[in-house]
Amino acid sequence: MRRIFPVKFIFRILVATVLLLFLCLSSSMLKKSTHNIFNDYTRSIESDEENKQLEPEKRAGGLKYILQWTSAKNVPFVYMGVGRQGYIDRNCTYTNCYITSDRSYLGGVEKFDVIAFAGPEVIHYSKGMLPNKRSPHQKYAFASIESSHYYPVCSDHLNDFFNWTWTFKTNSDSRWGYMAIRDEDSKLIGPNAIMHWKKLEDMKPVSSEFKEKLKSKKKAAAWFVSICFSKSQREIFVKELSKELEKYNLVVDVYGACGSLKCSTRDHGECLKMVERDYYFYLSFENSFCEDYVTEKLLHALQHNTVPVVFGAANYTRFMPDGIYLNARELGVQKLAEKMNELIKSPDEYVDYFRWQNHYSYHSRADSIETDDYCGFCTMLNDEELVKKESRYLDMKKWWNPPNQC
Repeated sequence: MRRIFPVKFIFRILVATVLLLFLCLSSSMLKKSTHNIFNDYTRSIESDEENKQLEPEKRAGGLKYILQWTSAKNVPFVYMGVGRQGYIDRNCTYTNCYITSDRSYLGGVEKFDVIAFAGPEVIHYSKGMLPNKRSPHQKYAFASIESSHYYPVCSDHLNDFFNWTWTFKTNSDSRWGYMAIRDEDSKLIGPNAIMHWKKLEDMKPVSSEFKEKLKSKKKAAAWFVSICFSKSQREIFVKELSKELEKYNLVVDVYGACGSLKCSTRDHGECLKMVERDYYFYLSFENSFCEDYVTEKLLHALQHNTVPVVFGAANYTRFMPDGIYLNARELGVQKLAEKMNELIKSPDEYVDYFRWQNHYSYHSRADSIETDDYCGFCTMLNDEELVKKESRYLDMKKWWNPPNQC
């Protein structure tokens, strides 16, 4: 016989089932909530730890994000490193700048503090290859250590595009270069557009010990060169100078790919010691003509007791006091050869070209955190007043290019 359950009994069973389901669901949600709270707490701890790590690095409001729009594998970006590591390795005053070439890293290019463009690459970009979104707070930086004689800006769409410049020019917002100049108190003084040098006659004479050191020199001039054909046509000038120096039985010794002499590139320091010991003059000849474009060639001469012979378009009084170098372009081949011979034959006159050493010293910019070019860019990004200041390069071609380019 079939048994029929009362309606009340069935109703109680249904209520109990609903309650059981509710309790199971509540328990699951509680576990999930507890898990989320724990995760939030963990993330909070991790965030606090990150902030603690940044505190001694002068966070100045947290990380500053720099996007490399052009290739991260080419000079100069290749030396910046990835993330904060480049700044940490250099022991920069500020290490809270974060480098990436990943345009999607923050979810949108307009969220970066700075977008940096390497000059030799961006000058070839069409308008469509540039960012299509831009925030008012962002700075677009034009970065180049290469000469504008080789890499001029010829596109109008780069006018009124950049906010900052990061180049070798003395009027750049951030500097890139090869040398730093300090006074006798080790205070950084240049290079700058306006320099206040001591006059040569007011400088202290060199010591008798230094005079003795110079007596080891027996050869006229050395030139280290690897690019044999240049826009400045320096190779033609050197050829003509060599012919002129033959009148005085003097020779320009050419080292490297463009000459007959070799000196190991693996130990460049030993080559420079040889220059210091043997040569009166060092040809600091640039491969192009560009305002403020002065490379390590000049620094090598100044750091190794040889008189630099310069060949470039820089205003050299921004880099050296008058009376300590010879300007090849100003003198011309004949007068330069004549002056070189005169100084070699007159030791007392030659030694006066080193009186500057009692008052100034020349250094690589990478030798100090104060002058390191990469550290300097991050320091600038932490200057809140400077970041807030509006800056625009309305005519980039005029600011960057030498005359008669494009």
